[in-house]
Amino acid sequence: RGTALQPLFKMSYSFSKVGDPHPGQPYKGENFCAFLPDNKEGLKIAKLLKKAFERGLTFQIKSCNGEERVTWGLIPHKTSWDGGKARNGYPDAQYLREVGTVL
Repeated sequence: RGTALQPLFKMSYSFSKVGDPHPGQPYKGENFCAFLPDNKEGLKIAKLLKKAFERGLTFQIKSCNGEERVTWGLIPHKTSWDGGKARNGYPDAQYLREVGTVL
């Protein structure tokens, strides 16, 4: 197993906006961690993920048991360095190509 880039996203407590399930309602923040291989292709995807984050495309607000929560959006992220595709981890030979297509 090689080295990894490990982006960390810290989402604070805030209020949902227009377009979220319940605009104006408070939601709980959370820390989110992802993994990318530390190579040329991984760095390219990291830059694209940063742009997506800056444009508000990485996360979404969802209602869960009457509470608003931040969750991953539609862009796939690897949240584990192992476990394979079934556990959002590696190995997954297609991931970088798939996420690059989404971005």
